Parts: sequence; structure tokens; C-alpha cells
Amino acid sequence: MSEKRTFSIEGHLLEAGLLTKLKEQVTRAGGVYEFIDFEVGKTPDQMSRGRLTVKIPEIDDLNELTDRLVGLGAVWQVTSDVELEEAPSDGVVPDTFYSTSNHVTEVRIDGGWTTVADQRMDAMIVLDGAVARCVKLRDIRKGDRVVVENHGIRVHPPASEREQSDFGFMNSDISSERRVEHIIDELVADIRSLKAEGKNVVLVSGPVVVHTGGVGALERLIAAGAFDAILAGNALAVHDIERALYGTSLGINTDNGEPVVEGHRNHMRAINAISRSGSIPAAVKDGTLTRGIMHQAVQCGVPFVLAGSLRDDGPLPDTVTDMNEAQGAYGKLLKGAGAVVILSTMLHGIATGNMIPSSVQTVCVDINPSVVTKLADRGSLQTAGIVTDVGLFVTMLADKYERAVAEGK
Repeated sequence: MSEKRTFSIEGHLLEAGLLTKLKEQVTRAGGVYEFIDFEVGKTPDQMSRGRLTVKIPEIDDLNELTDRLVGLGAVWQVTSDVELEEAPSDGVVPDTFYSTSNHVTEVRIDGGWTTVADQRMDAMIVLDGAVARCVKLRDIRKGDRVVVENHGIRVHPPASEREQSDFGFMNSDISSERRVEHIIDELVADIRSLKAEGKNVVLVSGPVVVHTGGVGALERLIAAGAFDAILAGNALAVHDIERALYGTSLGINTDNGEPVVEGHRNHMRAINAISRSGSIPAAVKDGTLTRGIMHQAVQCGVPFVLAGSLRDDGPLPDTVTDMNEAQGAYGKLLKGAGAVVILSTMLHGIATGNMIPSSVQTVCVDINPSVVTKLADRGSLQTAGIVTDVGLFVTMLADKYERAVAEGK
């Protein structure tokens, strides 16, 4: 005797390939499916919808399959509200907890659907009165009402490129073979449009932008108001400040590319100089730091978070070395973001991708093609990859962005 459940599906199912993915999951699990009804959208704006019955021999296999189908946007057809259980202690939830994706999610409460707040990957859903929100496991407190099982949950994955992207250039393939100039023209227009709507654009950057000569361009972009927040690691700030104070990056002269005698000391000298002032803003105020990315951020009032890591030298006094605190600080600056631009940092890029819903447009720029696909592999399917040298990219972006601002476009 087989276990059976009925699911409803709705969206641009054929265009986005979601119907194929649903059927593949059932087949791989050793189950069978039967469509009760199915209606295909007749125009590009009309969604397809249908219901199907899934049968599988074992209840455990059906529960696991249900997890996968709900994650793809199917809705388990039960009439009950979302199921809740109390957390037995701080940082602990029932074994049957529901683990979130980064897609917009709704839960059924008192017969109606409520959108979950603070959507992000790998979190629990906690119900506080009529408010449902994503909460990380470490932030769970004893007695929190935690969503368990899979019924009463509705997930909305991006149904198509047209729906998931406000960025025009994302609607075509991105690769090193497309002219970067054309991509940047479209990116500038899209960022300007998002900012006109009051949405924030967040920069996530690695130190490669310093090594490849992109500091001046980033200064110009910050001054032009392109970014509303900066997220990075200790290394970006250290090498930016090393360049600002001593004209080197990793001990290499940034003007002629030649090694400097005892240049290997310069990054530590940079950390020491900032530590003497007390912080990066203090170093700007007392005149120690007079140029560079971090200087421009302070001057323009753009908030930043530097997240530490095991390999950091120093670190700078501004660097947040507690990973839980750093994640929380990143999360605060990502709230309200309409777009995230990631420049050559796989570590901080993936971390950021885990903290934002799939509705946040994400661009990843790197010379290594495997890096720009990594975010999508980790679940941030909204990410568009641009394969190019990051220093050249930000220079062209600054030129075109400043021109657009001057012309009021």
C-alpha cells in the first residue's frame, strides 16, 4: 500500500521548467504522480496552475519528498493551519522543524496566508502572535513557537527570469564573451532605477579590487552615491589603507607594479596606524587617512561592516571578530536592499547570499568563471555572473555611472 498526498502548483511552470523539476523529484524518490487537473496560462502574464497526486511506498520517503516539492513551490493540500511546537530550550528546536529557503514564503494562520518576515536561507520560522519571521537556530529561545512539518506552508520561488529580475541585462546570458561595456550600460540604468524607487544597493567586495587598480573608481562610485552600504572582510580595508598610506598593496607599488624594499611590512604598518588612531573613522578625522575606499565611505557617511576571519592579520580595530556578531551586522545593512553587487569575494559573497531573499537582485563579478556560478550552486539562483577583471569593471562602471548622474538619466 502506497502513501499518498495531493499538491497544488501555480506559476510560470513551463517557462521556468518548474513542472519538469517537480516530476523529476517524484521519479527520483521512487514515487509516481497523477495530475488531477492542469490549466496552462494562455498569455505571458497568465500563470499555469494544477493539482497532482503523489504516491510513494514509505511515509518517511514521502515526508522527504514533500520537503523537496514544497521547496520548489508546491503546496501540500491540507486544510489545517501551519503546525507549531515550542522550542524545548535556547538554541534547540523540535526535530521536525521546517528549514527555510531564500524564497518568499507564506504560512497559513487562522485560515489565511501570512508572509514570513526576514526571509533567508537555513532558518526556522517562529510565530509571534500573528507575525511569522525567520530566526536563526542560535537565536531561538525556549518557548518560541516554531513551525514544524510542511503543511500550511507556501513557497514562491522566482518563476521566470522576467519575474525574478529587475535588472534588464539578466534576461540574457552573461559571459566573458559579451561586451562588458553593454552590460555595464544596462547595469547603471538598472541601479539608477532601483535607487529612484528608494531601494538600497549594497557593495560586497574583496581585496582584489585594490590589487587590480580599482580603488579610485570605487571612491568615485561611493562619492556619486552608487552604494548605500559596504560589506567586506578585514583584508579589503587593510590593503586599501596600505595603498592610501604607503602606495603599496601586499608590498607591491600600485603605480608601477614593482616590489618595494621591506614592503611586506606595509600592511602591518597600516593596521598599526589605524590602531594608533583608534578606528578608521578616527583616522579620517585626525588626518591619518586621507584617501581610499574606507576614507571615502567615512566622508560620505556610507556605513560599512568588516567581518573577521581566522587568517586575518591585526585585525583592524573596526573588524568584527565574533562571527555571530558579524553576521548580525551584515544582516542589518542588507535589510531593505534591492540589489547587491559582489566584487571578487567568494567567501563574503556566499555569506551574503545566504542572508538575503531571492527577490534581491544579485550581481557577482570575478575573473574566474567558477566563482560567479558558486552563488547559484549554493542556492542564490537570482545571481547574475559577469566574468571580467574587477579593476577594469569598476573603472568602466564609475565612468558610466558618473555620466548618468550628470545627465540625470
